[in-house]
Amino acid sequence: MFSLICLFIFSGNTKLTSQNKKPKLVVGIVIDQMRYDYLTRFADRYGKDGFNRILKDGFSLENAHYNYIPTYTAVGHTSIYTGTTPSEHGIISNNWYDKYLKKSIYCVDDATFKTVGNDGNYGQKSPKRLFTSTITDQLHLAQNMHGKTIGVSIKDRSAILPAGHTANGAFWYDGRNFNTWVTSTFYMNELPQWVKDFNTNNKADDYLNTPWKTLYNIDTYTNSRADNNIFEGKLKGQKTPTFPKDLKDLRTKNGNFDLIKTVPSGNTFTADFAKAAIIGENLGKGEYTDFLAVSFSPTDYVGHKYGVSAVETEDTYLRLDKDLADFFKFLDQQVGKGNYTLFLTADHAAVHVPAYLQSLKIPAHYLNIKKFNEFVIETTKKYFNSDELIENVSNYQIFLNKEKIASLNLDANTVAQKLADEIINFDGIYKVVTARTLQTTHFSSGILNSLQNGYNQKLSGDVFMIPNPATLISARTGTSHGSGYSYDTHVPIIFYGNGIKQGSSSKRYNITDIAPTIANLLNIESPNGTNGVVIDEVLEK
Repeated sequence: MFSLICLFIFSGNTKLTSQNKKPKLVVGIVIDQMRYDYLTRFADRYGKDGFNRILKDGFSLENAHYNYIPTYTAVGHTSIYTGTTPSEHGIISNNWYDKYLKKSIYCVDDATFKTVGNDGNYGQKSPKRLFTSTITDQLHLAQNMHGKTIGVSIKDRSAILPAGHTANGAFWYDGRNFNTWVTSTFYMNELPQWVKDFNTNNKADDYLNTPWKTLYNIDTYTNSRADNNIFEGKLKGQKTPTFPKDLKDLRTKNGNFDLIKTVPSGNTFTADFAKAAIIGENLGKGEYTDFLAVSFSPTDYVGHKYGVSAVETEDTYLRLDKDLADFFKFLDQQVGKGNYTLFLTADHAAVHVPAYLQSLKIPAHYLNIKKFNEFVIETTKKYFNSDELIENVSNYQIFLNKEKIASLNLDANTVAQKLADEIINFDGIYKVVTARTLQTTHFSSGILNSLQNGYNQKLSGDVFMIPNPATLISARTGTSHGSGYSYDTHVPIIFYGNGIKQGSSSKRYNITDIAPTIANLLNIESPNGTNGVVIDEVLEK
């Protein structure tokens, strides 16, 4: 009996000690459009204090994937922080057709709020379309609204959605001719002094007055294609997509301060602002756990313009590695080693541009969206004698005109199924299912499972298409993303710091497993829509 009592007391004390050692700060880092293989392709070129530091001393999931379609920025950030998929959290794309408003909408637009930081409209935003709570919300609830949550990104959606509904602040960058970090009256009515000071310092001008040259001798970029090739886009004003890039001269033709979004110094600029947020908000200094959600967006802009195998992409990641090393050192000094936990992941990956794959005789495709739309209309005319049955085609979804269908005494499910039966014969379309199929059939694995996880019964369309692998709609240069194929779904997930083991795993995990894992680490409730699992092997117990 005595031994059992002692064991009970010892176990209780151990739990209390563990709770007392919760991190002072959790940092979520999302790198926009980072493929997992950027960790391995450039491994020997990274320094020891950036990616390699958290790989060596943290825990890396080498086979982590997105488990839904579509793999877009807003959806990725939301799924990371909610621990669930669009089927539950409601962010079904960056932009989507709203079948109630009968128009296309943007994920975080909200005209009921105003811009804070300048007199533009770029701050008319909120997370109102996010249906579920986030891990950042749950931390606030668990601490009775104590502690702070701050979201930071050049992109509005990448700051707003991770920070959740209860954030103390979310800040994003309005370039153009404004050159200001802004927020929304959803969060506050006036910028904090530290943000005003940061805007006054005008670091963007310094970065844009410096030419973009490769960090090292360009001949050493052997992991990338030749600098001048037909598979890369160009900045306006450039004759060739080559180095060096005279940003000072090019900015007038490329949106002035918006140009910083599309070059590596935009990542440095973001890190500068994240550091200012930590200092200005005293993150990691109080009695309660704070949360900083920071997203690096320029990697996505660079990827879209130049592609997966460009010197520009490699150079961007080599420079980001230095930015991360500097940021980790800052966290050590400002918050203290052992006082913070971070995770690093990406919101999606990207495909090699199909034109490049075709040049290598690898199957790749372009879908002619104009011909596809014409085919759909011809199908409705052929079988239902009407060209008014389609309300919208977007995001590989068809929204039917239910009112018109009813007026013709047709059955919407019959129309949808006939479209599915015919569209499968269109060149470039690989699979087609209807909303009714997704509602009545459970796909337990594979790409149809990913499609089902991305289907939201309230918001999504009536017919869903999956194109052939390595298919884009238009771009013959650069790249894009959005599919459920591995080139878009396979991303890094690395945990590091307080409460995290050293190691790695090749087991398959989903992006939705991050939020419940952080919740378990913090001993708090997971977000209310979570269907991910706790990755027990990364946690010290």
